[in-house]
Amino acid sequence: MDGIGAKVGENQPVKTQKYFAAAQICLRALVTAATLAAAWIMLTTKETVVVFGIVVDARYSYSSAFKFFAVANLVACVTSALCLLFTSVLGHKDLGSKNYFYMFLVDLVIIVLSCRIFMYYPHEFELRQVVMILLMAGCAAATAIGFVGRYGNSHTGWMAICDHFAKFCNRATVSVMFSFLAFILYLCLTIISANKSRQIQA
Repeated sequence: MDGIGAKVGENQPVKTQKYFAAAQICLRALVTAATLAAAWIMLTTKETVVVFGIVVDARYSYSSAFKFFAVANLVACVTSALCLLFTSVLGHKDLGSKNYFYMFLVDLVIIVLSCRIFMYYPHEFELRQVVMILLMAGCAAATAIGFVGRYGNSHTGWMAICDHFAKFCNRATVSVMFSFLAFILYLCLTIISANKSRQIQA
């Protein structure tokens, strides 16, 4: 079976392999940049205003959700950079069926479907899967606290603060958008890798 897979990989058009490798590298570079931007913007988000004669500071570190979000994106950024290095190395080699399979596994461990994968393939549940779960959990936490900060919650008596801290809220929103963009790019990578792997096995 390995010999057949290798022959099929060798028969793949060279241009197709180059386009696939280029797409992988570009998307992974964008993912690394998006997660880095999300973390950097959140870490540098702060604002000082005067409310009713009182000086009030707003910093990301005042919210455990924002701190968790920043750390999750930093971890995802490092993981993405390592994946980018791995993909760049493979891009200069012959992409056989094994390499496509490895690249597909890299994508599987960084999408939210990792829990389902664990049910059927427990041995493939690695730390990198936990990294993606942390990233998505960070996005959810930051989105939830950001929504309350912008619109408040009349049922619990939580007042909206974005009327006073517009700059802080806008930067936090941009940071979360970058993080969600990274997830969408991860999903695109997974679809591309899965489709390519299926073509090789066909």
